[in-house]
Amino acid sequence: MALVLLLAIPTAVFAQRVPPHVFVGTATLNGVAAADGAAVTAWVDGAQVADAYADGGDYTLLVDQGDSSFAGKAVSFKISGVDAAETADWTQGGAEVLNLVSAAGSTTTAGTSSGATGEAGATGAKGSKGDTGATGPAGSVGAAGAAGSDGAAGAAGATGPAGSAGSAGSAGAPGADGADGGGGLGVIALIVAIVALLAAGGSYMMGRRA
Repeated sequence: MALVLLLAIPTAVFAQRVPPHVFVGTATLNGVAAADGAAVTAWVDGAQVADAYADGGDYTLLVDQGDSSFAGKAVSFKISGVDAAETADWTQGGAEVLNLVSAAGSTTTAGTSSGATGEAGATGAKGSKGDTGATGPAGSVGAAGAAGSDGAAGAAGATGPAGSAGSAGSAGAPGADGADGGGGLGVIALIVAIVALLAAGGSYMMGRRA
């Protein structure tokens, strides 16, 4: 019991804003050690303020006042919902060995009415986290996005080969009139040329006959 008190007190002092009152001892119900798992509860002003489970006939209770003030108030106890004969005054940081003894009395004639409602059990431990569920199916395809802006202009292409020659152009306009000849002098020259040509022709013909 002394070892339990030594281990419980430092933990309570550092874990709470105000140190609780620690109670340890044996729990006896109807003349025998309380069964393992039997609820051992503490009460102040008619309200339950702490709970624990009996283990090997022993119990450990940390009575924390929380936001209330228990200083100097009487603490009563129950084993499996049956009042224990022992009580104690709550003190801040207190620690004591208190052996609890409860005896279930006969309050009604057998078979005429039901027994009193039992004490609520201590809160069970939190369950472990479940496995992660399977991955759901893929969602539907979203709507098409808006059209993008026009891209930049590409570079200019290489120069192509020269084309074939085109057709001849239309005739040009007539040239300007030439200057007038020498008048009478030109006519004389023309006559002389004709006479010379005739003379040459006649000489050629005469030569062939000879």
